[in-house]
Order: sequence, then C-alpha cells, then structure tokens
Amino acid sequence: MGPVELMLLGRTLMKIGEQALPSAGGGERTVVIVMSDVYDHPGTTVGEVAVRTGLPQSAVSNAVARLRSVGSVLAGPDPADRRRQLLHRNPEPTARQREVAAVDITAAVAGALGEHRPADLTEVLAALETLGRHLTRH
Repeated sequence: MGPVELMLLGRTLMKIGEQALPSAGGGERTVVIVMSDVYDHPGTTVGEVAVRTGLPQSAVSNAVARLRSVGSVLAGPDPADRRRQLLHRNPEPTARQREVAAVDITAAVAGALGEHRPADLTEVLAALETLGRHLTRH
C-alpha cells in the first residue's frame, strides 16, 4: 500500500465511521477533528486548533461550542491573557462519549464491504481492532 492508497483508505474509514455514528445534528466530522486536536494539545486555543487543522476559525468555534455544551471539552481563562480561553479534555467521560463508545460498527463495515463472506467481515473487523490498538491515542 502506498501513500495515496492509505489516504483513500482513511477517507473510506471516515465515511464508515460517520455512518455508524449516532447523529447529533450534523457536522460530526468537524467536531471529531476538533475534539481530537484539543485532546492532543491540551491548553490550546480556538485559533491554534484552526491553524493546525486547516479548518475555518468559525467552524472550530462552532465545534468547540458543541463540545463544551456536552461536556467533552472544558475551557478556562489563560493565566497570561485572561481574554483568551484555553481548551482541555474533560477527564470524565460524558453521556455522549458513552453513547458513541457503545455503538457497534459491524453493520456499517458490512455495508461498506458490499457482498461478502462472513469470514471477510470477521477479518476486516479484526484488522480494524488491530489498527485502532496500534494507531490511535485516545
């Protein structure tokens, strides 16, 4: 697999994840990207998230507002500049995080495979578990 195939696989996996994700009003991709960035960079600002992710600052602000409203992200004043808000991961799992964690992705993966043998689905689900264990930090 080369870098282009890896990128295309990543896009496909994002689409499968979006299909499996219980809807919360749209914009889930942006919210997940912003949440991941805040979790990777505790004490960050909306502007810094926008620069790192390439998302418009307004989209980051909206995503942060949603994450704060469900308790996934906490904000507090910057001691060096009290006008700025520093963003942090809430160490306590929220109801939304528990809801999302409980979702079974089997149907979404099966749908992406199209016509397949049961052994194919088992193999792909096992491969995803392995990739997740080795390549995700959250």
